[in-house]
Amino acid sequence: MATDDTRVSTASADIAAPADRIFALIADPALQPQWDGNDNLSEAAPGQRVRATGEVFTMTTTRGNVRENHVIEFEEGARIAWRPAEPGQEPPGHLWRWELEPLSADRTRVTHTYDWTELADEQRFARARATTPDRLRASIDRLAAHVGSAH
Repeated sequence: MATDDTRVSTASADIAAPADRIFALIADPALQPQWDGNDNLSEAAPGQRVRATGEVFTMTTTRGNVRENHVIEFEEGARIAWRPAEPGQEPPGHLWRWELEPLSADRTRVTHTYDWTELADEQRFARARATTPDRLRASIDRLAAHVGSAH
């Protein structure tokens, strides 16, 4: 059985781009598959740009599964977190969070967290454990490369 401290993976890095430019890529689900370091996201319909807590955006995974992502934290340009769920179901207890801390006008500390402390479905544990800090860092690195090419 995993302990709570092994159920939270986090990675951080500084990206040479303004927070608002980075956040625009994270908050628009249609753009997420372009830089997802878990290679888990296939596509999302355009026009779902998140703007508030309580919104739900839909994403299709690389396995062809549709997920409804329930936004539980939102601060424009600074923080967004969501809990994925199967369509029409309650989220099973894991969440994805992005936090952005401007360090200067053109440099931002980006922290990406995967938290499965509330996940109770043991069939999901192996996949949850596979979401390591290295995988989260891969998303940050791809995001950094993508935002760098967006100049």
